[in-house]
Amino acid sequence: MMSSLSYTPLKTGLCYDVRMRYHAKIYTSYYEYIDPHPEDPRRIYRIYKILAENGLIRDPALSGIDDIGDLMCKIPVREATSEEILEVHPKEQLEYLEKTQYLNRDELLSKTELGDSVYFNNDSYFSAKLSCGGAIEACKAIVDGKVKNSLAIVRPPGHHSEPEVAGGFCLFSNVAVATKNILKNYPDKVKKVMIVDWDIHHGNGTQKAFYNDDRVLYVSLHRFELGKYYPGTIHGQYDQVGEGKGEGFNCNIPWSVGGIGDAEYIWAFEQIVMPMGREFRPDLVIVSSGFDAADGDTIGKCHVTPSCYGHMTHMLKSLANGKLCVVLEGGYNLDAIARSALAVAKVLIGEPPDELPAPDKDPKPEAIEMIDRVIDLKSKYWKCFKRQITNSNCEYKGPISESFFAKKFPIQDAIRAQQIQYLTNDYNMVPLPLMNSNLPEDTVMCSTDILQSNVAIIYVHDTPEIWSKRDAIAGVIDSSASLYMDASLQFYDWALDRGYGIIDVNIPQTLYEQDNYSASLTAQEVLIKLWDNNLKYFPNVNKIAYIGVGEAYSGLVHLLGHRDTRSVVKSVIGFVGKKPLKALVPLVEESLADWYFKTSLLFADKNHSCWGENDSKKPRKRYGRVLRCDSDGIFSLIEERFEEATDFIIDSLDEWTEE
Repeated sequence: MMSSLSYTPLKTGLCYDVRMRYHAKIYTSYYEYIDPHPEDPRRIYRIYKILAENGLIRDPALSGIDDIGDLMCKIPVREATSEEILEVHPKEQLEYLEKTQYLNRDELLSKTELGDSVYFNNDSYFSAKLSCGGAIEACKAIVDGKVKNSLAIVRPPGHHSEPEVAGGFCLFSNVAVATKNILKNYPDKVKKVMIVDWDIHHGNGTQKAFYNDDRVLYVSLHRFELGKYYPGTIHGQYDQVGEGKGEGFNCNIPWSVGGIGDAEYIWAFEQIVMPMGREFRPDLVIVSSGFDAADGDTIGKCHVTPSCYGHMTHMLKSLANGKLCVVLEGGYNLDAIARSALAVAKVLIGEPPDELPAPDKDPKPEAIEMIDRVIDLKSKYWKCFKRQITNSNCEYKGPISESFFAKKFPIQDAIRAQQIQYLTNDYNMVPLPLMNSNLPEDTVMCSTDILQSNVAIIYVHDTPEIWSKRDAIAGVIDSSASLYMDASLQFYDWALDRGYGIIDVNIPQTLYEQDNYSASLTAQEVLIKLWDNNLKYFPNVNKIAYIGVGEAYSGLVHLLGHRDTRSVVKSVIGFVGKKPLKALVPLVEESLADWYFKTSLLFADKNHSCWGENDSKKPRKRYGRVLRCDSDGIFSLIEERFEEATDFIIDSLDEWTEE
């Protein structure tokens, strides 16, 4: 009886050639031998060695023999041809690298010095062609049905090499060249290719090669940090989606912080990578597999475990009928890349991935926010994201404008209207006009006795949090099961009981009619005007306690650094939540920083980035006295620390009384 199995009987292909180790840096000092270049020729050897040590291949002498056992089969490595390379790189770039074969030592060192993080010797061109050819052959073997999947242990890496220039340790763009040639030579078998780049650096070269191409879905997960992390350009930002026919087919998932680990990568795969892959339905999946996000890599400084690399590989095997080619990119800790590559190879041959060491760990808030932004942006192009973000039946595509308000009403305006109603009716508050301001007249509200009060509690806040439930079908918020959580009321009740005056300052998160609106800058402007034009002239107020909530708190820090308020400001409370801490920049007097530390009490989320990895950081004094809470979210912080905050205010006012 003939077997119907076409995938399982095949082996996993392996590309490896010791000659790729010939590409090496020319050392000019003794210290370079002690501390070698991170793109070390031993990288590929260590991966090959660990595969042999764990029985995945059979090569006792580690010499790169052809017959490597029953689990994996050797894919012969060859040099990429000029015709193949020219599918991505122009002739001038090919000739530039070709000439390095004939340069003397000084000329090679000069080109190394002038390049963007690349080095050359006389074998660099040959090794780069082998690396590129190995990637091509690893893909071809899958498409030809010779292997079920493949692992290309190649160097130099490729994903930073742009068509016109080498960079970032990369000479030819291996994965891009392989993809172009597979699409060209197998038009009936391979019409669409998905490239997943999990190297810790953005694959600027690969992205550029396919930015206008709808046949290739490029997904990159990388450290970005506002473009400060290598390669240090805006092209790794999440809003770089492709152009022309390729619009929507470029997906960057940029990490805004370091220390990213399993939880973030698994979340990104489950929320973005796999839904896009299933909808795209590629005929071949190629992984640009840098292992510099691995735990222990001193360049990437992240914490992805071998188990996580195994799980990501396992997920990608479910696409393209298992046609998956993993091509080595970066990764500079020799032990880490070996362990990580072993985990990937074991999954390729058919082993299940090892259990994640901390499966219950939550992703960093910054990663969750970024993944949400990416989904929001990609929902414009991909059906799989539409129900996650908004009302899938909504046909309105134009910009929000005044004509839009005739039918629609921003929720933050509805919330403020409700706030004004109870501030007026229940707390006897009235608008406090701000001079020369374009903000709504109800931005600042105050108690009617503010001019007679000795103590003023000034509550500066964002729009309150909304706790809601989303309709699973339409994607809309279920208004009957939604609440806005206004924590200001317990402060106002507390202040009224003690006979304090109250000022409520509302800082909208957005103003739809202003494209360049900034809540942080608005908070700064409002609080400066309130101080200069109002508070300084209130006849009886001689003690002020500020309470800043959310992003609006940053306006308080700005005010305290730009005006000398020390004679009347007795305490500053900040419920920061997940917002970035703001340092006091004293323009009045240097001693303001010490005063601010003694006068302030700031509450930050349990998972705020200011605490660092494993509580390794502590905010400096210029950020104020910052405390870590046991919860996350503004409303939860206030519920948790309300008594501590009010006790601090009372203590600062010297108003403790005997019960």
